[in-house]
Amino acid sequence: MKVGLGDTPAARLRRGLPHPVVDADGHFIETAPVFRAFFLDYVKDLGGAELAGRFERAGGLDYDDMVLRPWSQLSEAEKRRSWQTRPPWWTLPAANTLDRATAHLPRLMYERLDDLGIDFAVLYPSRGLTTTHIREDELRQIACRAFNVFHAEVYAPFADRMRPVAQIPMHTPQEAIAELEYAVGELGFSAIMINGVVKRPVGADASPGSPNWGAQAGERLDALGVDSEYDYDPFWQRCIDLRVAPASHTPGMGWSTRNSISSYVFNHIGSFGASQELLCRSLFLGGVTRRFPQLAFGLLEGGVGWACSLFEALISHWEKRNRESIRQLDPANVDGELLLRLFESYGDERFSPRLPGLRESFEKLEPEPPALDEYAACEIERLEDFVELFVPHFYFGCEADDPMVAWAFDERVNPLGVKLRAMFSSDMGHWDVPDMTRILPEAYELVEKGLIGEAEFAAFSCENPIRLYTSLNPDFFAGTSVEAEAARLLEEDR
Repeated sequence: MKVGLGDTPAARLRRGLPHPVVDADGHFIETAPVFRAFFLDYVKDLGGAELAGRFERAGGLDYDDMVLRPWSQLSEAEKRRSWQTRPPWWTLPAANTLDRATAHLPRLMYERLDDLGIDFAVLYPSRGLTTTHIREDELRQIACRAFNVFHAEVYAPFADRMRPVAQIPMHTPQEAIAELEYAVGELGFSAIMINGVVKRPVGADASPGSPNWGAQAGERLDALGVDSEYDYDPFWQRCIDLRVAPASHTPGMGWSTRNSISSYVFNHIGSFGASQELLCRSLFLGGVTRRFPQLAFGLLEGGVGWACSLFEALISHWEKRNRESIRQLDPANVDGELLLRLFESYGDERFSPRLPGLRESFEKLEPEPPALDEYAACEIERLEDFVELFVPHFYFGCEADDPMVAWAFDERVNPLGVKLRAMFSSDMGHWDVPDMTRILPEAYELVEKGLIGEAEFAAFSCENPIRLYTSLNPDFFAGTSVEAEAARLLEEDR
């Protein structure tokens, strides 16, 4: 059976482009019966029959058992009493059977890439996105290892045009390094996915049966940088040693601003952007990009609008709160005598300068801060340091229907005239893509509407994805359909 059409809107558009199209974030869909029939054998081989049984009882890849059924079995009163977050539902294509099957079958996706106008795709999980968030240590580590072994085997024949990511659990640097070394060194992965936000217990441990996203009662969110439980520098160094750029595809549903008990839409809007913003802010202020100038991060499915706002906010806060300007806010600078004269002249009986403690309330408002420079880890001396420490280190996955991509390239608006590194991310396989052959044309509407130019579209759909995945590994695209373009771009950048 041959399903390639050869004359789709995407194929026609691709033929007119002077550059290939690289999908920084496509998705495959895990097929639950296949995993029940074959995947559990990998779990048994790695962790034994007892652990495989625990994985199955926890839901495994049966999305209904793992996520939906516990919520749906609660009464309205029980949902309100426990405030059980409404989980996702109907999140996969159904009416477009060909597209649905494409996301399940590696060979079918490979055959259809030309119809989609995509030359090369890096593929991320769907149902398995929360595997790195499993609370139980042994189960999390074995599940990630089994996924990686399975996908390395399944996708090996198609590596010239599409590659899956290895799933790297990040609850401790030790477990992250162990899986990184195995996935890259033993299985040959060249792209990885980390959980960029780890849930930590605060006080009593949270229930192990609660959903795999968001922070529940008694938990906090650790974004691997500022205030992290661990020093992750050894892991970042191993990424450099092994030549892989870490990418985060971390869900943000269930957090305090996205925990409706009734509406998935309420919970989903902005959820990936929220988690990626938290990670980006934590890595930057934690000085990770200062200590590791070679390192670049992929921040996926959250768009880039939040990054434009964050970049501006980091600069504006620094201008007012750097180690010199912060002294303008020292209460010791208040002129007590002038203050009392002004209260005398402009106050009434309610604002009398003779009120007990008035002068002292202005001159000492709070305890002394332990440190004045909250940007110390970044070692920022001038505004241009923000460009150096932010722009080349963060790449932002943006879906085809996201008009905020134009903001990333708008030098008139972004501070210091920068262009942030937005990347074309198809999100194929998910509910927001009703027709895979329309993804690329929808993204190209940015050009047709005059929001960006052809050069910016080339950066978005080709150059920035190539730059991310070759940032540590210039040979990432060797032997692929975009090898020549990657080599040309690397030489141009040099």
